[in-house]
Amino acid sequence: MPTRRELICGGGALAAAAWLSGCAGGGAGAGAVRPSSGVVPAAARAPAQPLPHGAITAATLGVGSRTGCRIGAGFAGLSYEKSALALPCFTADNHDLIGLFRTLGPSLLRIGGNTVDRTQWMAAGERGVHGQVAPPDVDALGAFLRACGWRVLYGVNLANSTPAAAAAEVAYAAQSLGESLFGIEIGNEPDLYGGGYFPGWTFGAFEQRWQEFRRAILARTPNTVLTGAGCAGHIGDWTVPFATDMAGDIALLTQHYYRGPGRSPASTIAKLLSPDTDLAADLDTLRAGALAAGVPFRLTETNSFWSGGAPGVSDRYASALWVIDHLYRIAQGGGSGANLHGGGGGYTPIADRNGTVVEARPEYYGMRLFTLAGAGTLRDSTLSAGELNVTAYALERADQSLSLVVVNKESAQSLSLSIDCGGAVGTATLVALTGTAADAAGGVALQGAAIGNDGQLRLPDPYALPHAGSLVHCYVGALSAALLRIA
Repeated sequence: MPTRRELICGGGALAAAAWLSGCAGGGAGAGAVRPSSGVVPAAARAPAQPLPHGAITAATLGVGSRTGCRIGAGFAGLSYEKSALALPCFTADNHDLIGLFRTLGPSLLRIGGNTVDRTQWMAAGERGVHGQVAPPDVDALGAFLRACGWRVLYGVNLANSTPAAAAAEVAYAAQSLGESLFGIEIGNEPDLYGGGYFPGWTFGAFEQRWQEFRRAILARTPNTVLTGAGCAGHIGDWTVPFATDMAGDIALLTQHYYRGPGRSPASTIAKLLSPDTDLAADLDTLRAGALAAGVPFRLTETNSFWSGGAPGVSDRYASALWVIDHLYRIAQGGGSGANLHGGGGGYTPIADRNGTVVEARPEYYGMRLFTLAGAGTLRDSTLSAGELNVTAYALERADQSLSLVVVNKESAQSLSLSIDCGGAVGTATLVALTGTAADAAGGVALQGAAIGNDGQLRLPDPYALPHAGSLVHCYVGALSAALLRIA
């Protein structure tokens, strides 16, 4: 396992994969795309982009300098309840789920959720028993991770277990999972323990208990990477003070975030697709706390609305557009990544029934477009589209090519978009994410193609875009997202 210093300073396997990339300070110049020989029409082989139906509004997009914020290869991860370990879910035989993970990955799986504090370690237990985790469950998880190339942030019970039991579980997990183990999360949302586990619960009591578990874990497995605090909220009075007090003991500051309650009448598609000012404020606070502690931060459990999501909202096409914005806003706010919580039904990116894949949900399509854009350094972008509900993001990849993502959340208004890339353009292509309606449960496609239950995506050729000098033109249809690759 990499040490905390290796994780922070850039060494170790995880840092080499740039999974903990975040924001540095200040811009670093505009960079450049590859030179062009002159005016180039849409390429002869690739199809030209068709004209959208309905009303079209002219808009412009300009690409500016580097922001200092990075998106690493493992930025977009997934989160599951620990109870999933008792299902035939994370096994080497679950080929469909392995395929869907591979399509997104390599990335980070977080095992935790509310059930982490309701699951007991049974050193001599059998496989697949609800309410407990045993060595065969951990072994099956390890086989799954090796098959799909992911790593795991593994949660252990803090609320109703003992330091000795947690230490024994971590020792076995470290031995069984090997390099697939990223780190350990002790407990889940400890800021809410006072409502059910510990009357009179305080932040001081939490830190004392957490340290007892930490000492026991490190006594048995000294090189364990620890993270925290994984709070549901209370960033200012729990998460940031925890980062300060445990600055030498954690390698990653973690936090959970949801837009609101899933059962509230106010949790609508309109709200989901509107700007999230609460997220921006929380990221600012987290970024300052993580910087002071000298560690990166990550939203290790997040999704649209809590309690499994808002029915007819979180599982519909609108979530595909929302998650693209959500991931890029986390990156812009300095986060090193996010784990979309799921499993079963509701808001999950991958729907399953007792571990058997049912389908890739719309949110998964949005995550896939995000990962198709790739890793790299964010650049400033200036979008002029009037009052339309449209967002845009620019990313410079390692080869100096650009990935531009434009998300049009208007239901009936398409864009005719002129883009100044800030440097001469050699090639320009576009892949579109589309759906039939914001509240549609199906009909989602990437460049007209569906993602199979096994993760297979036979992506048709992208559209070739006309360009001249530094300028590129494209259309972005209503209720769609466009991924442009500029080289």
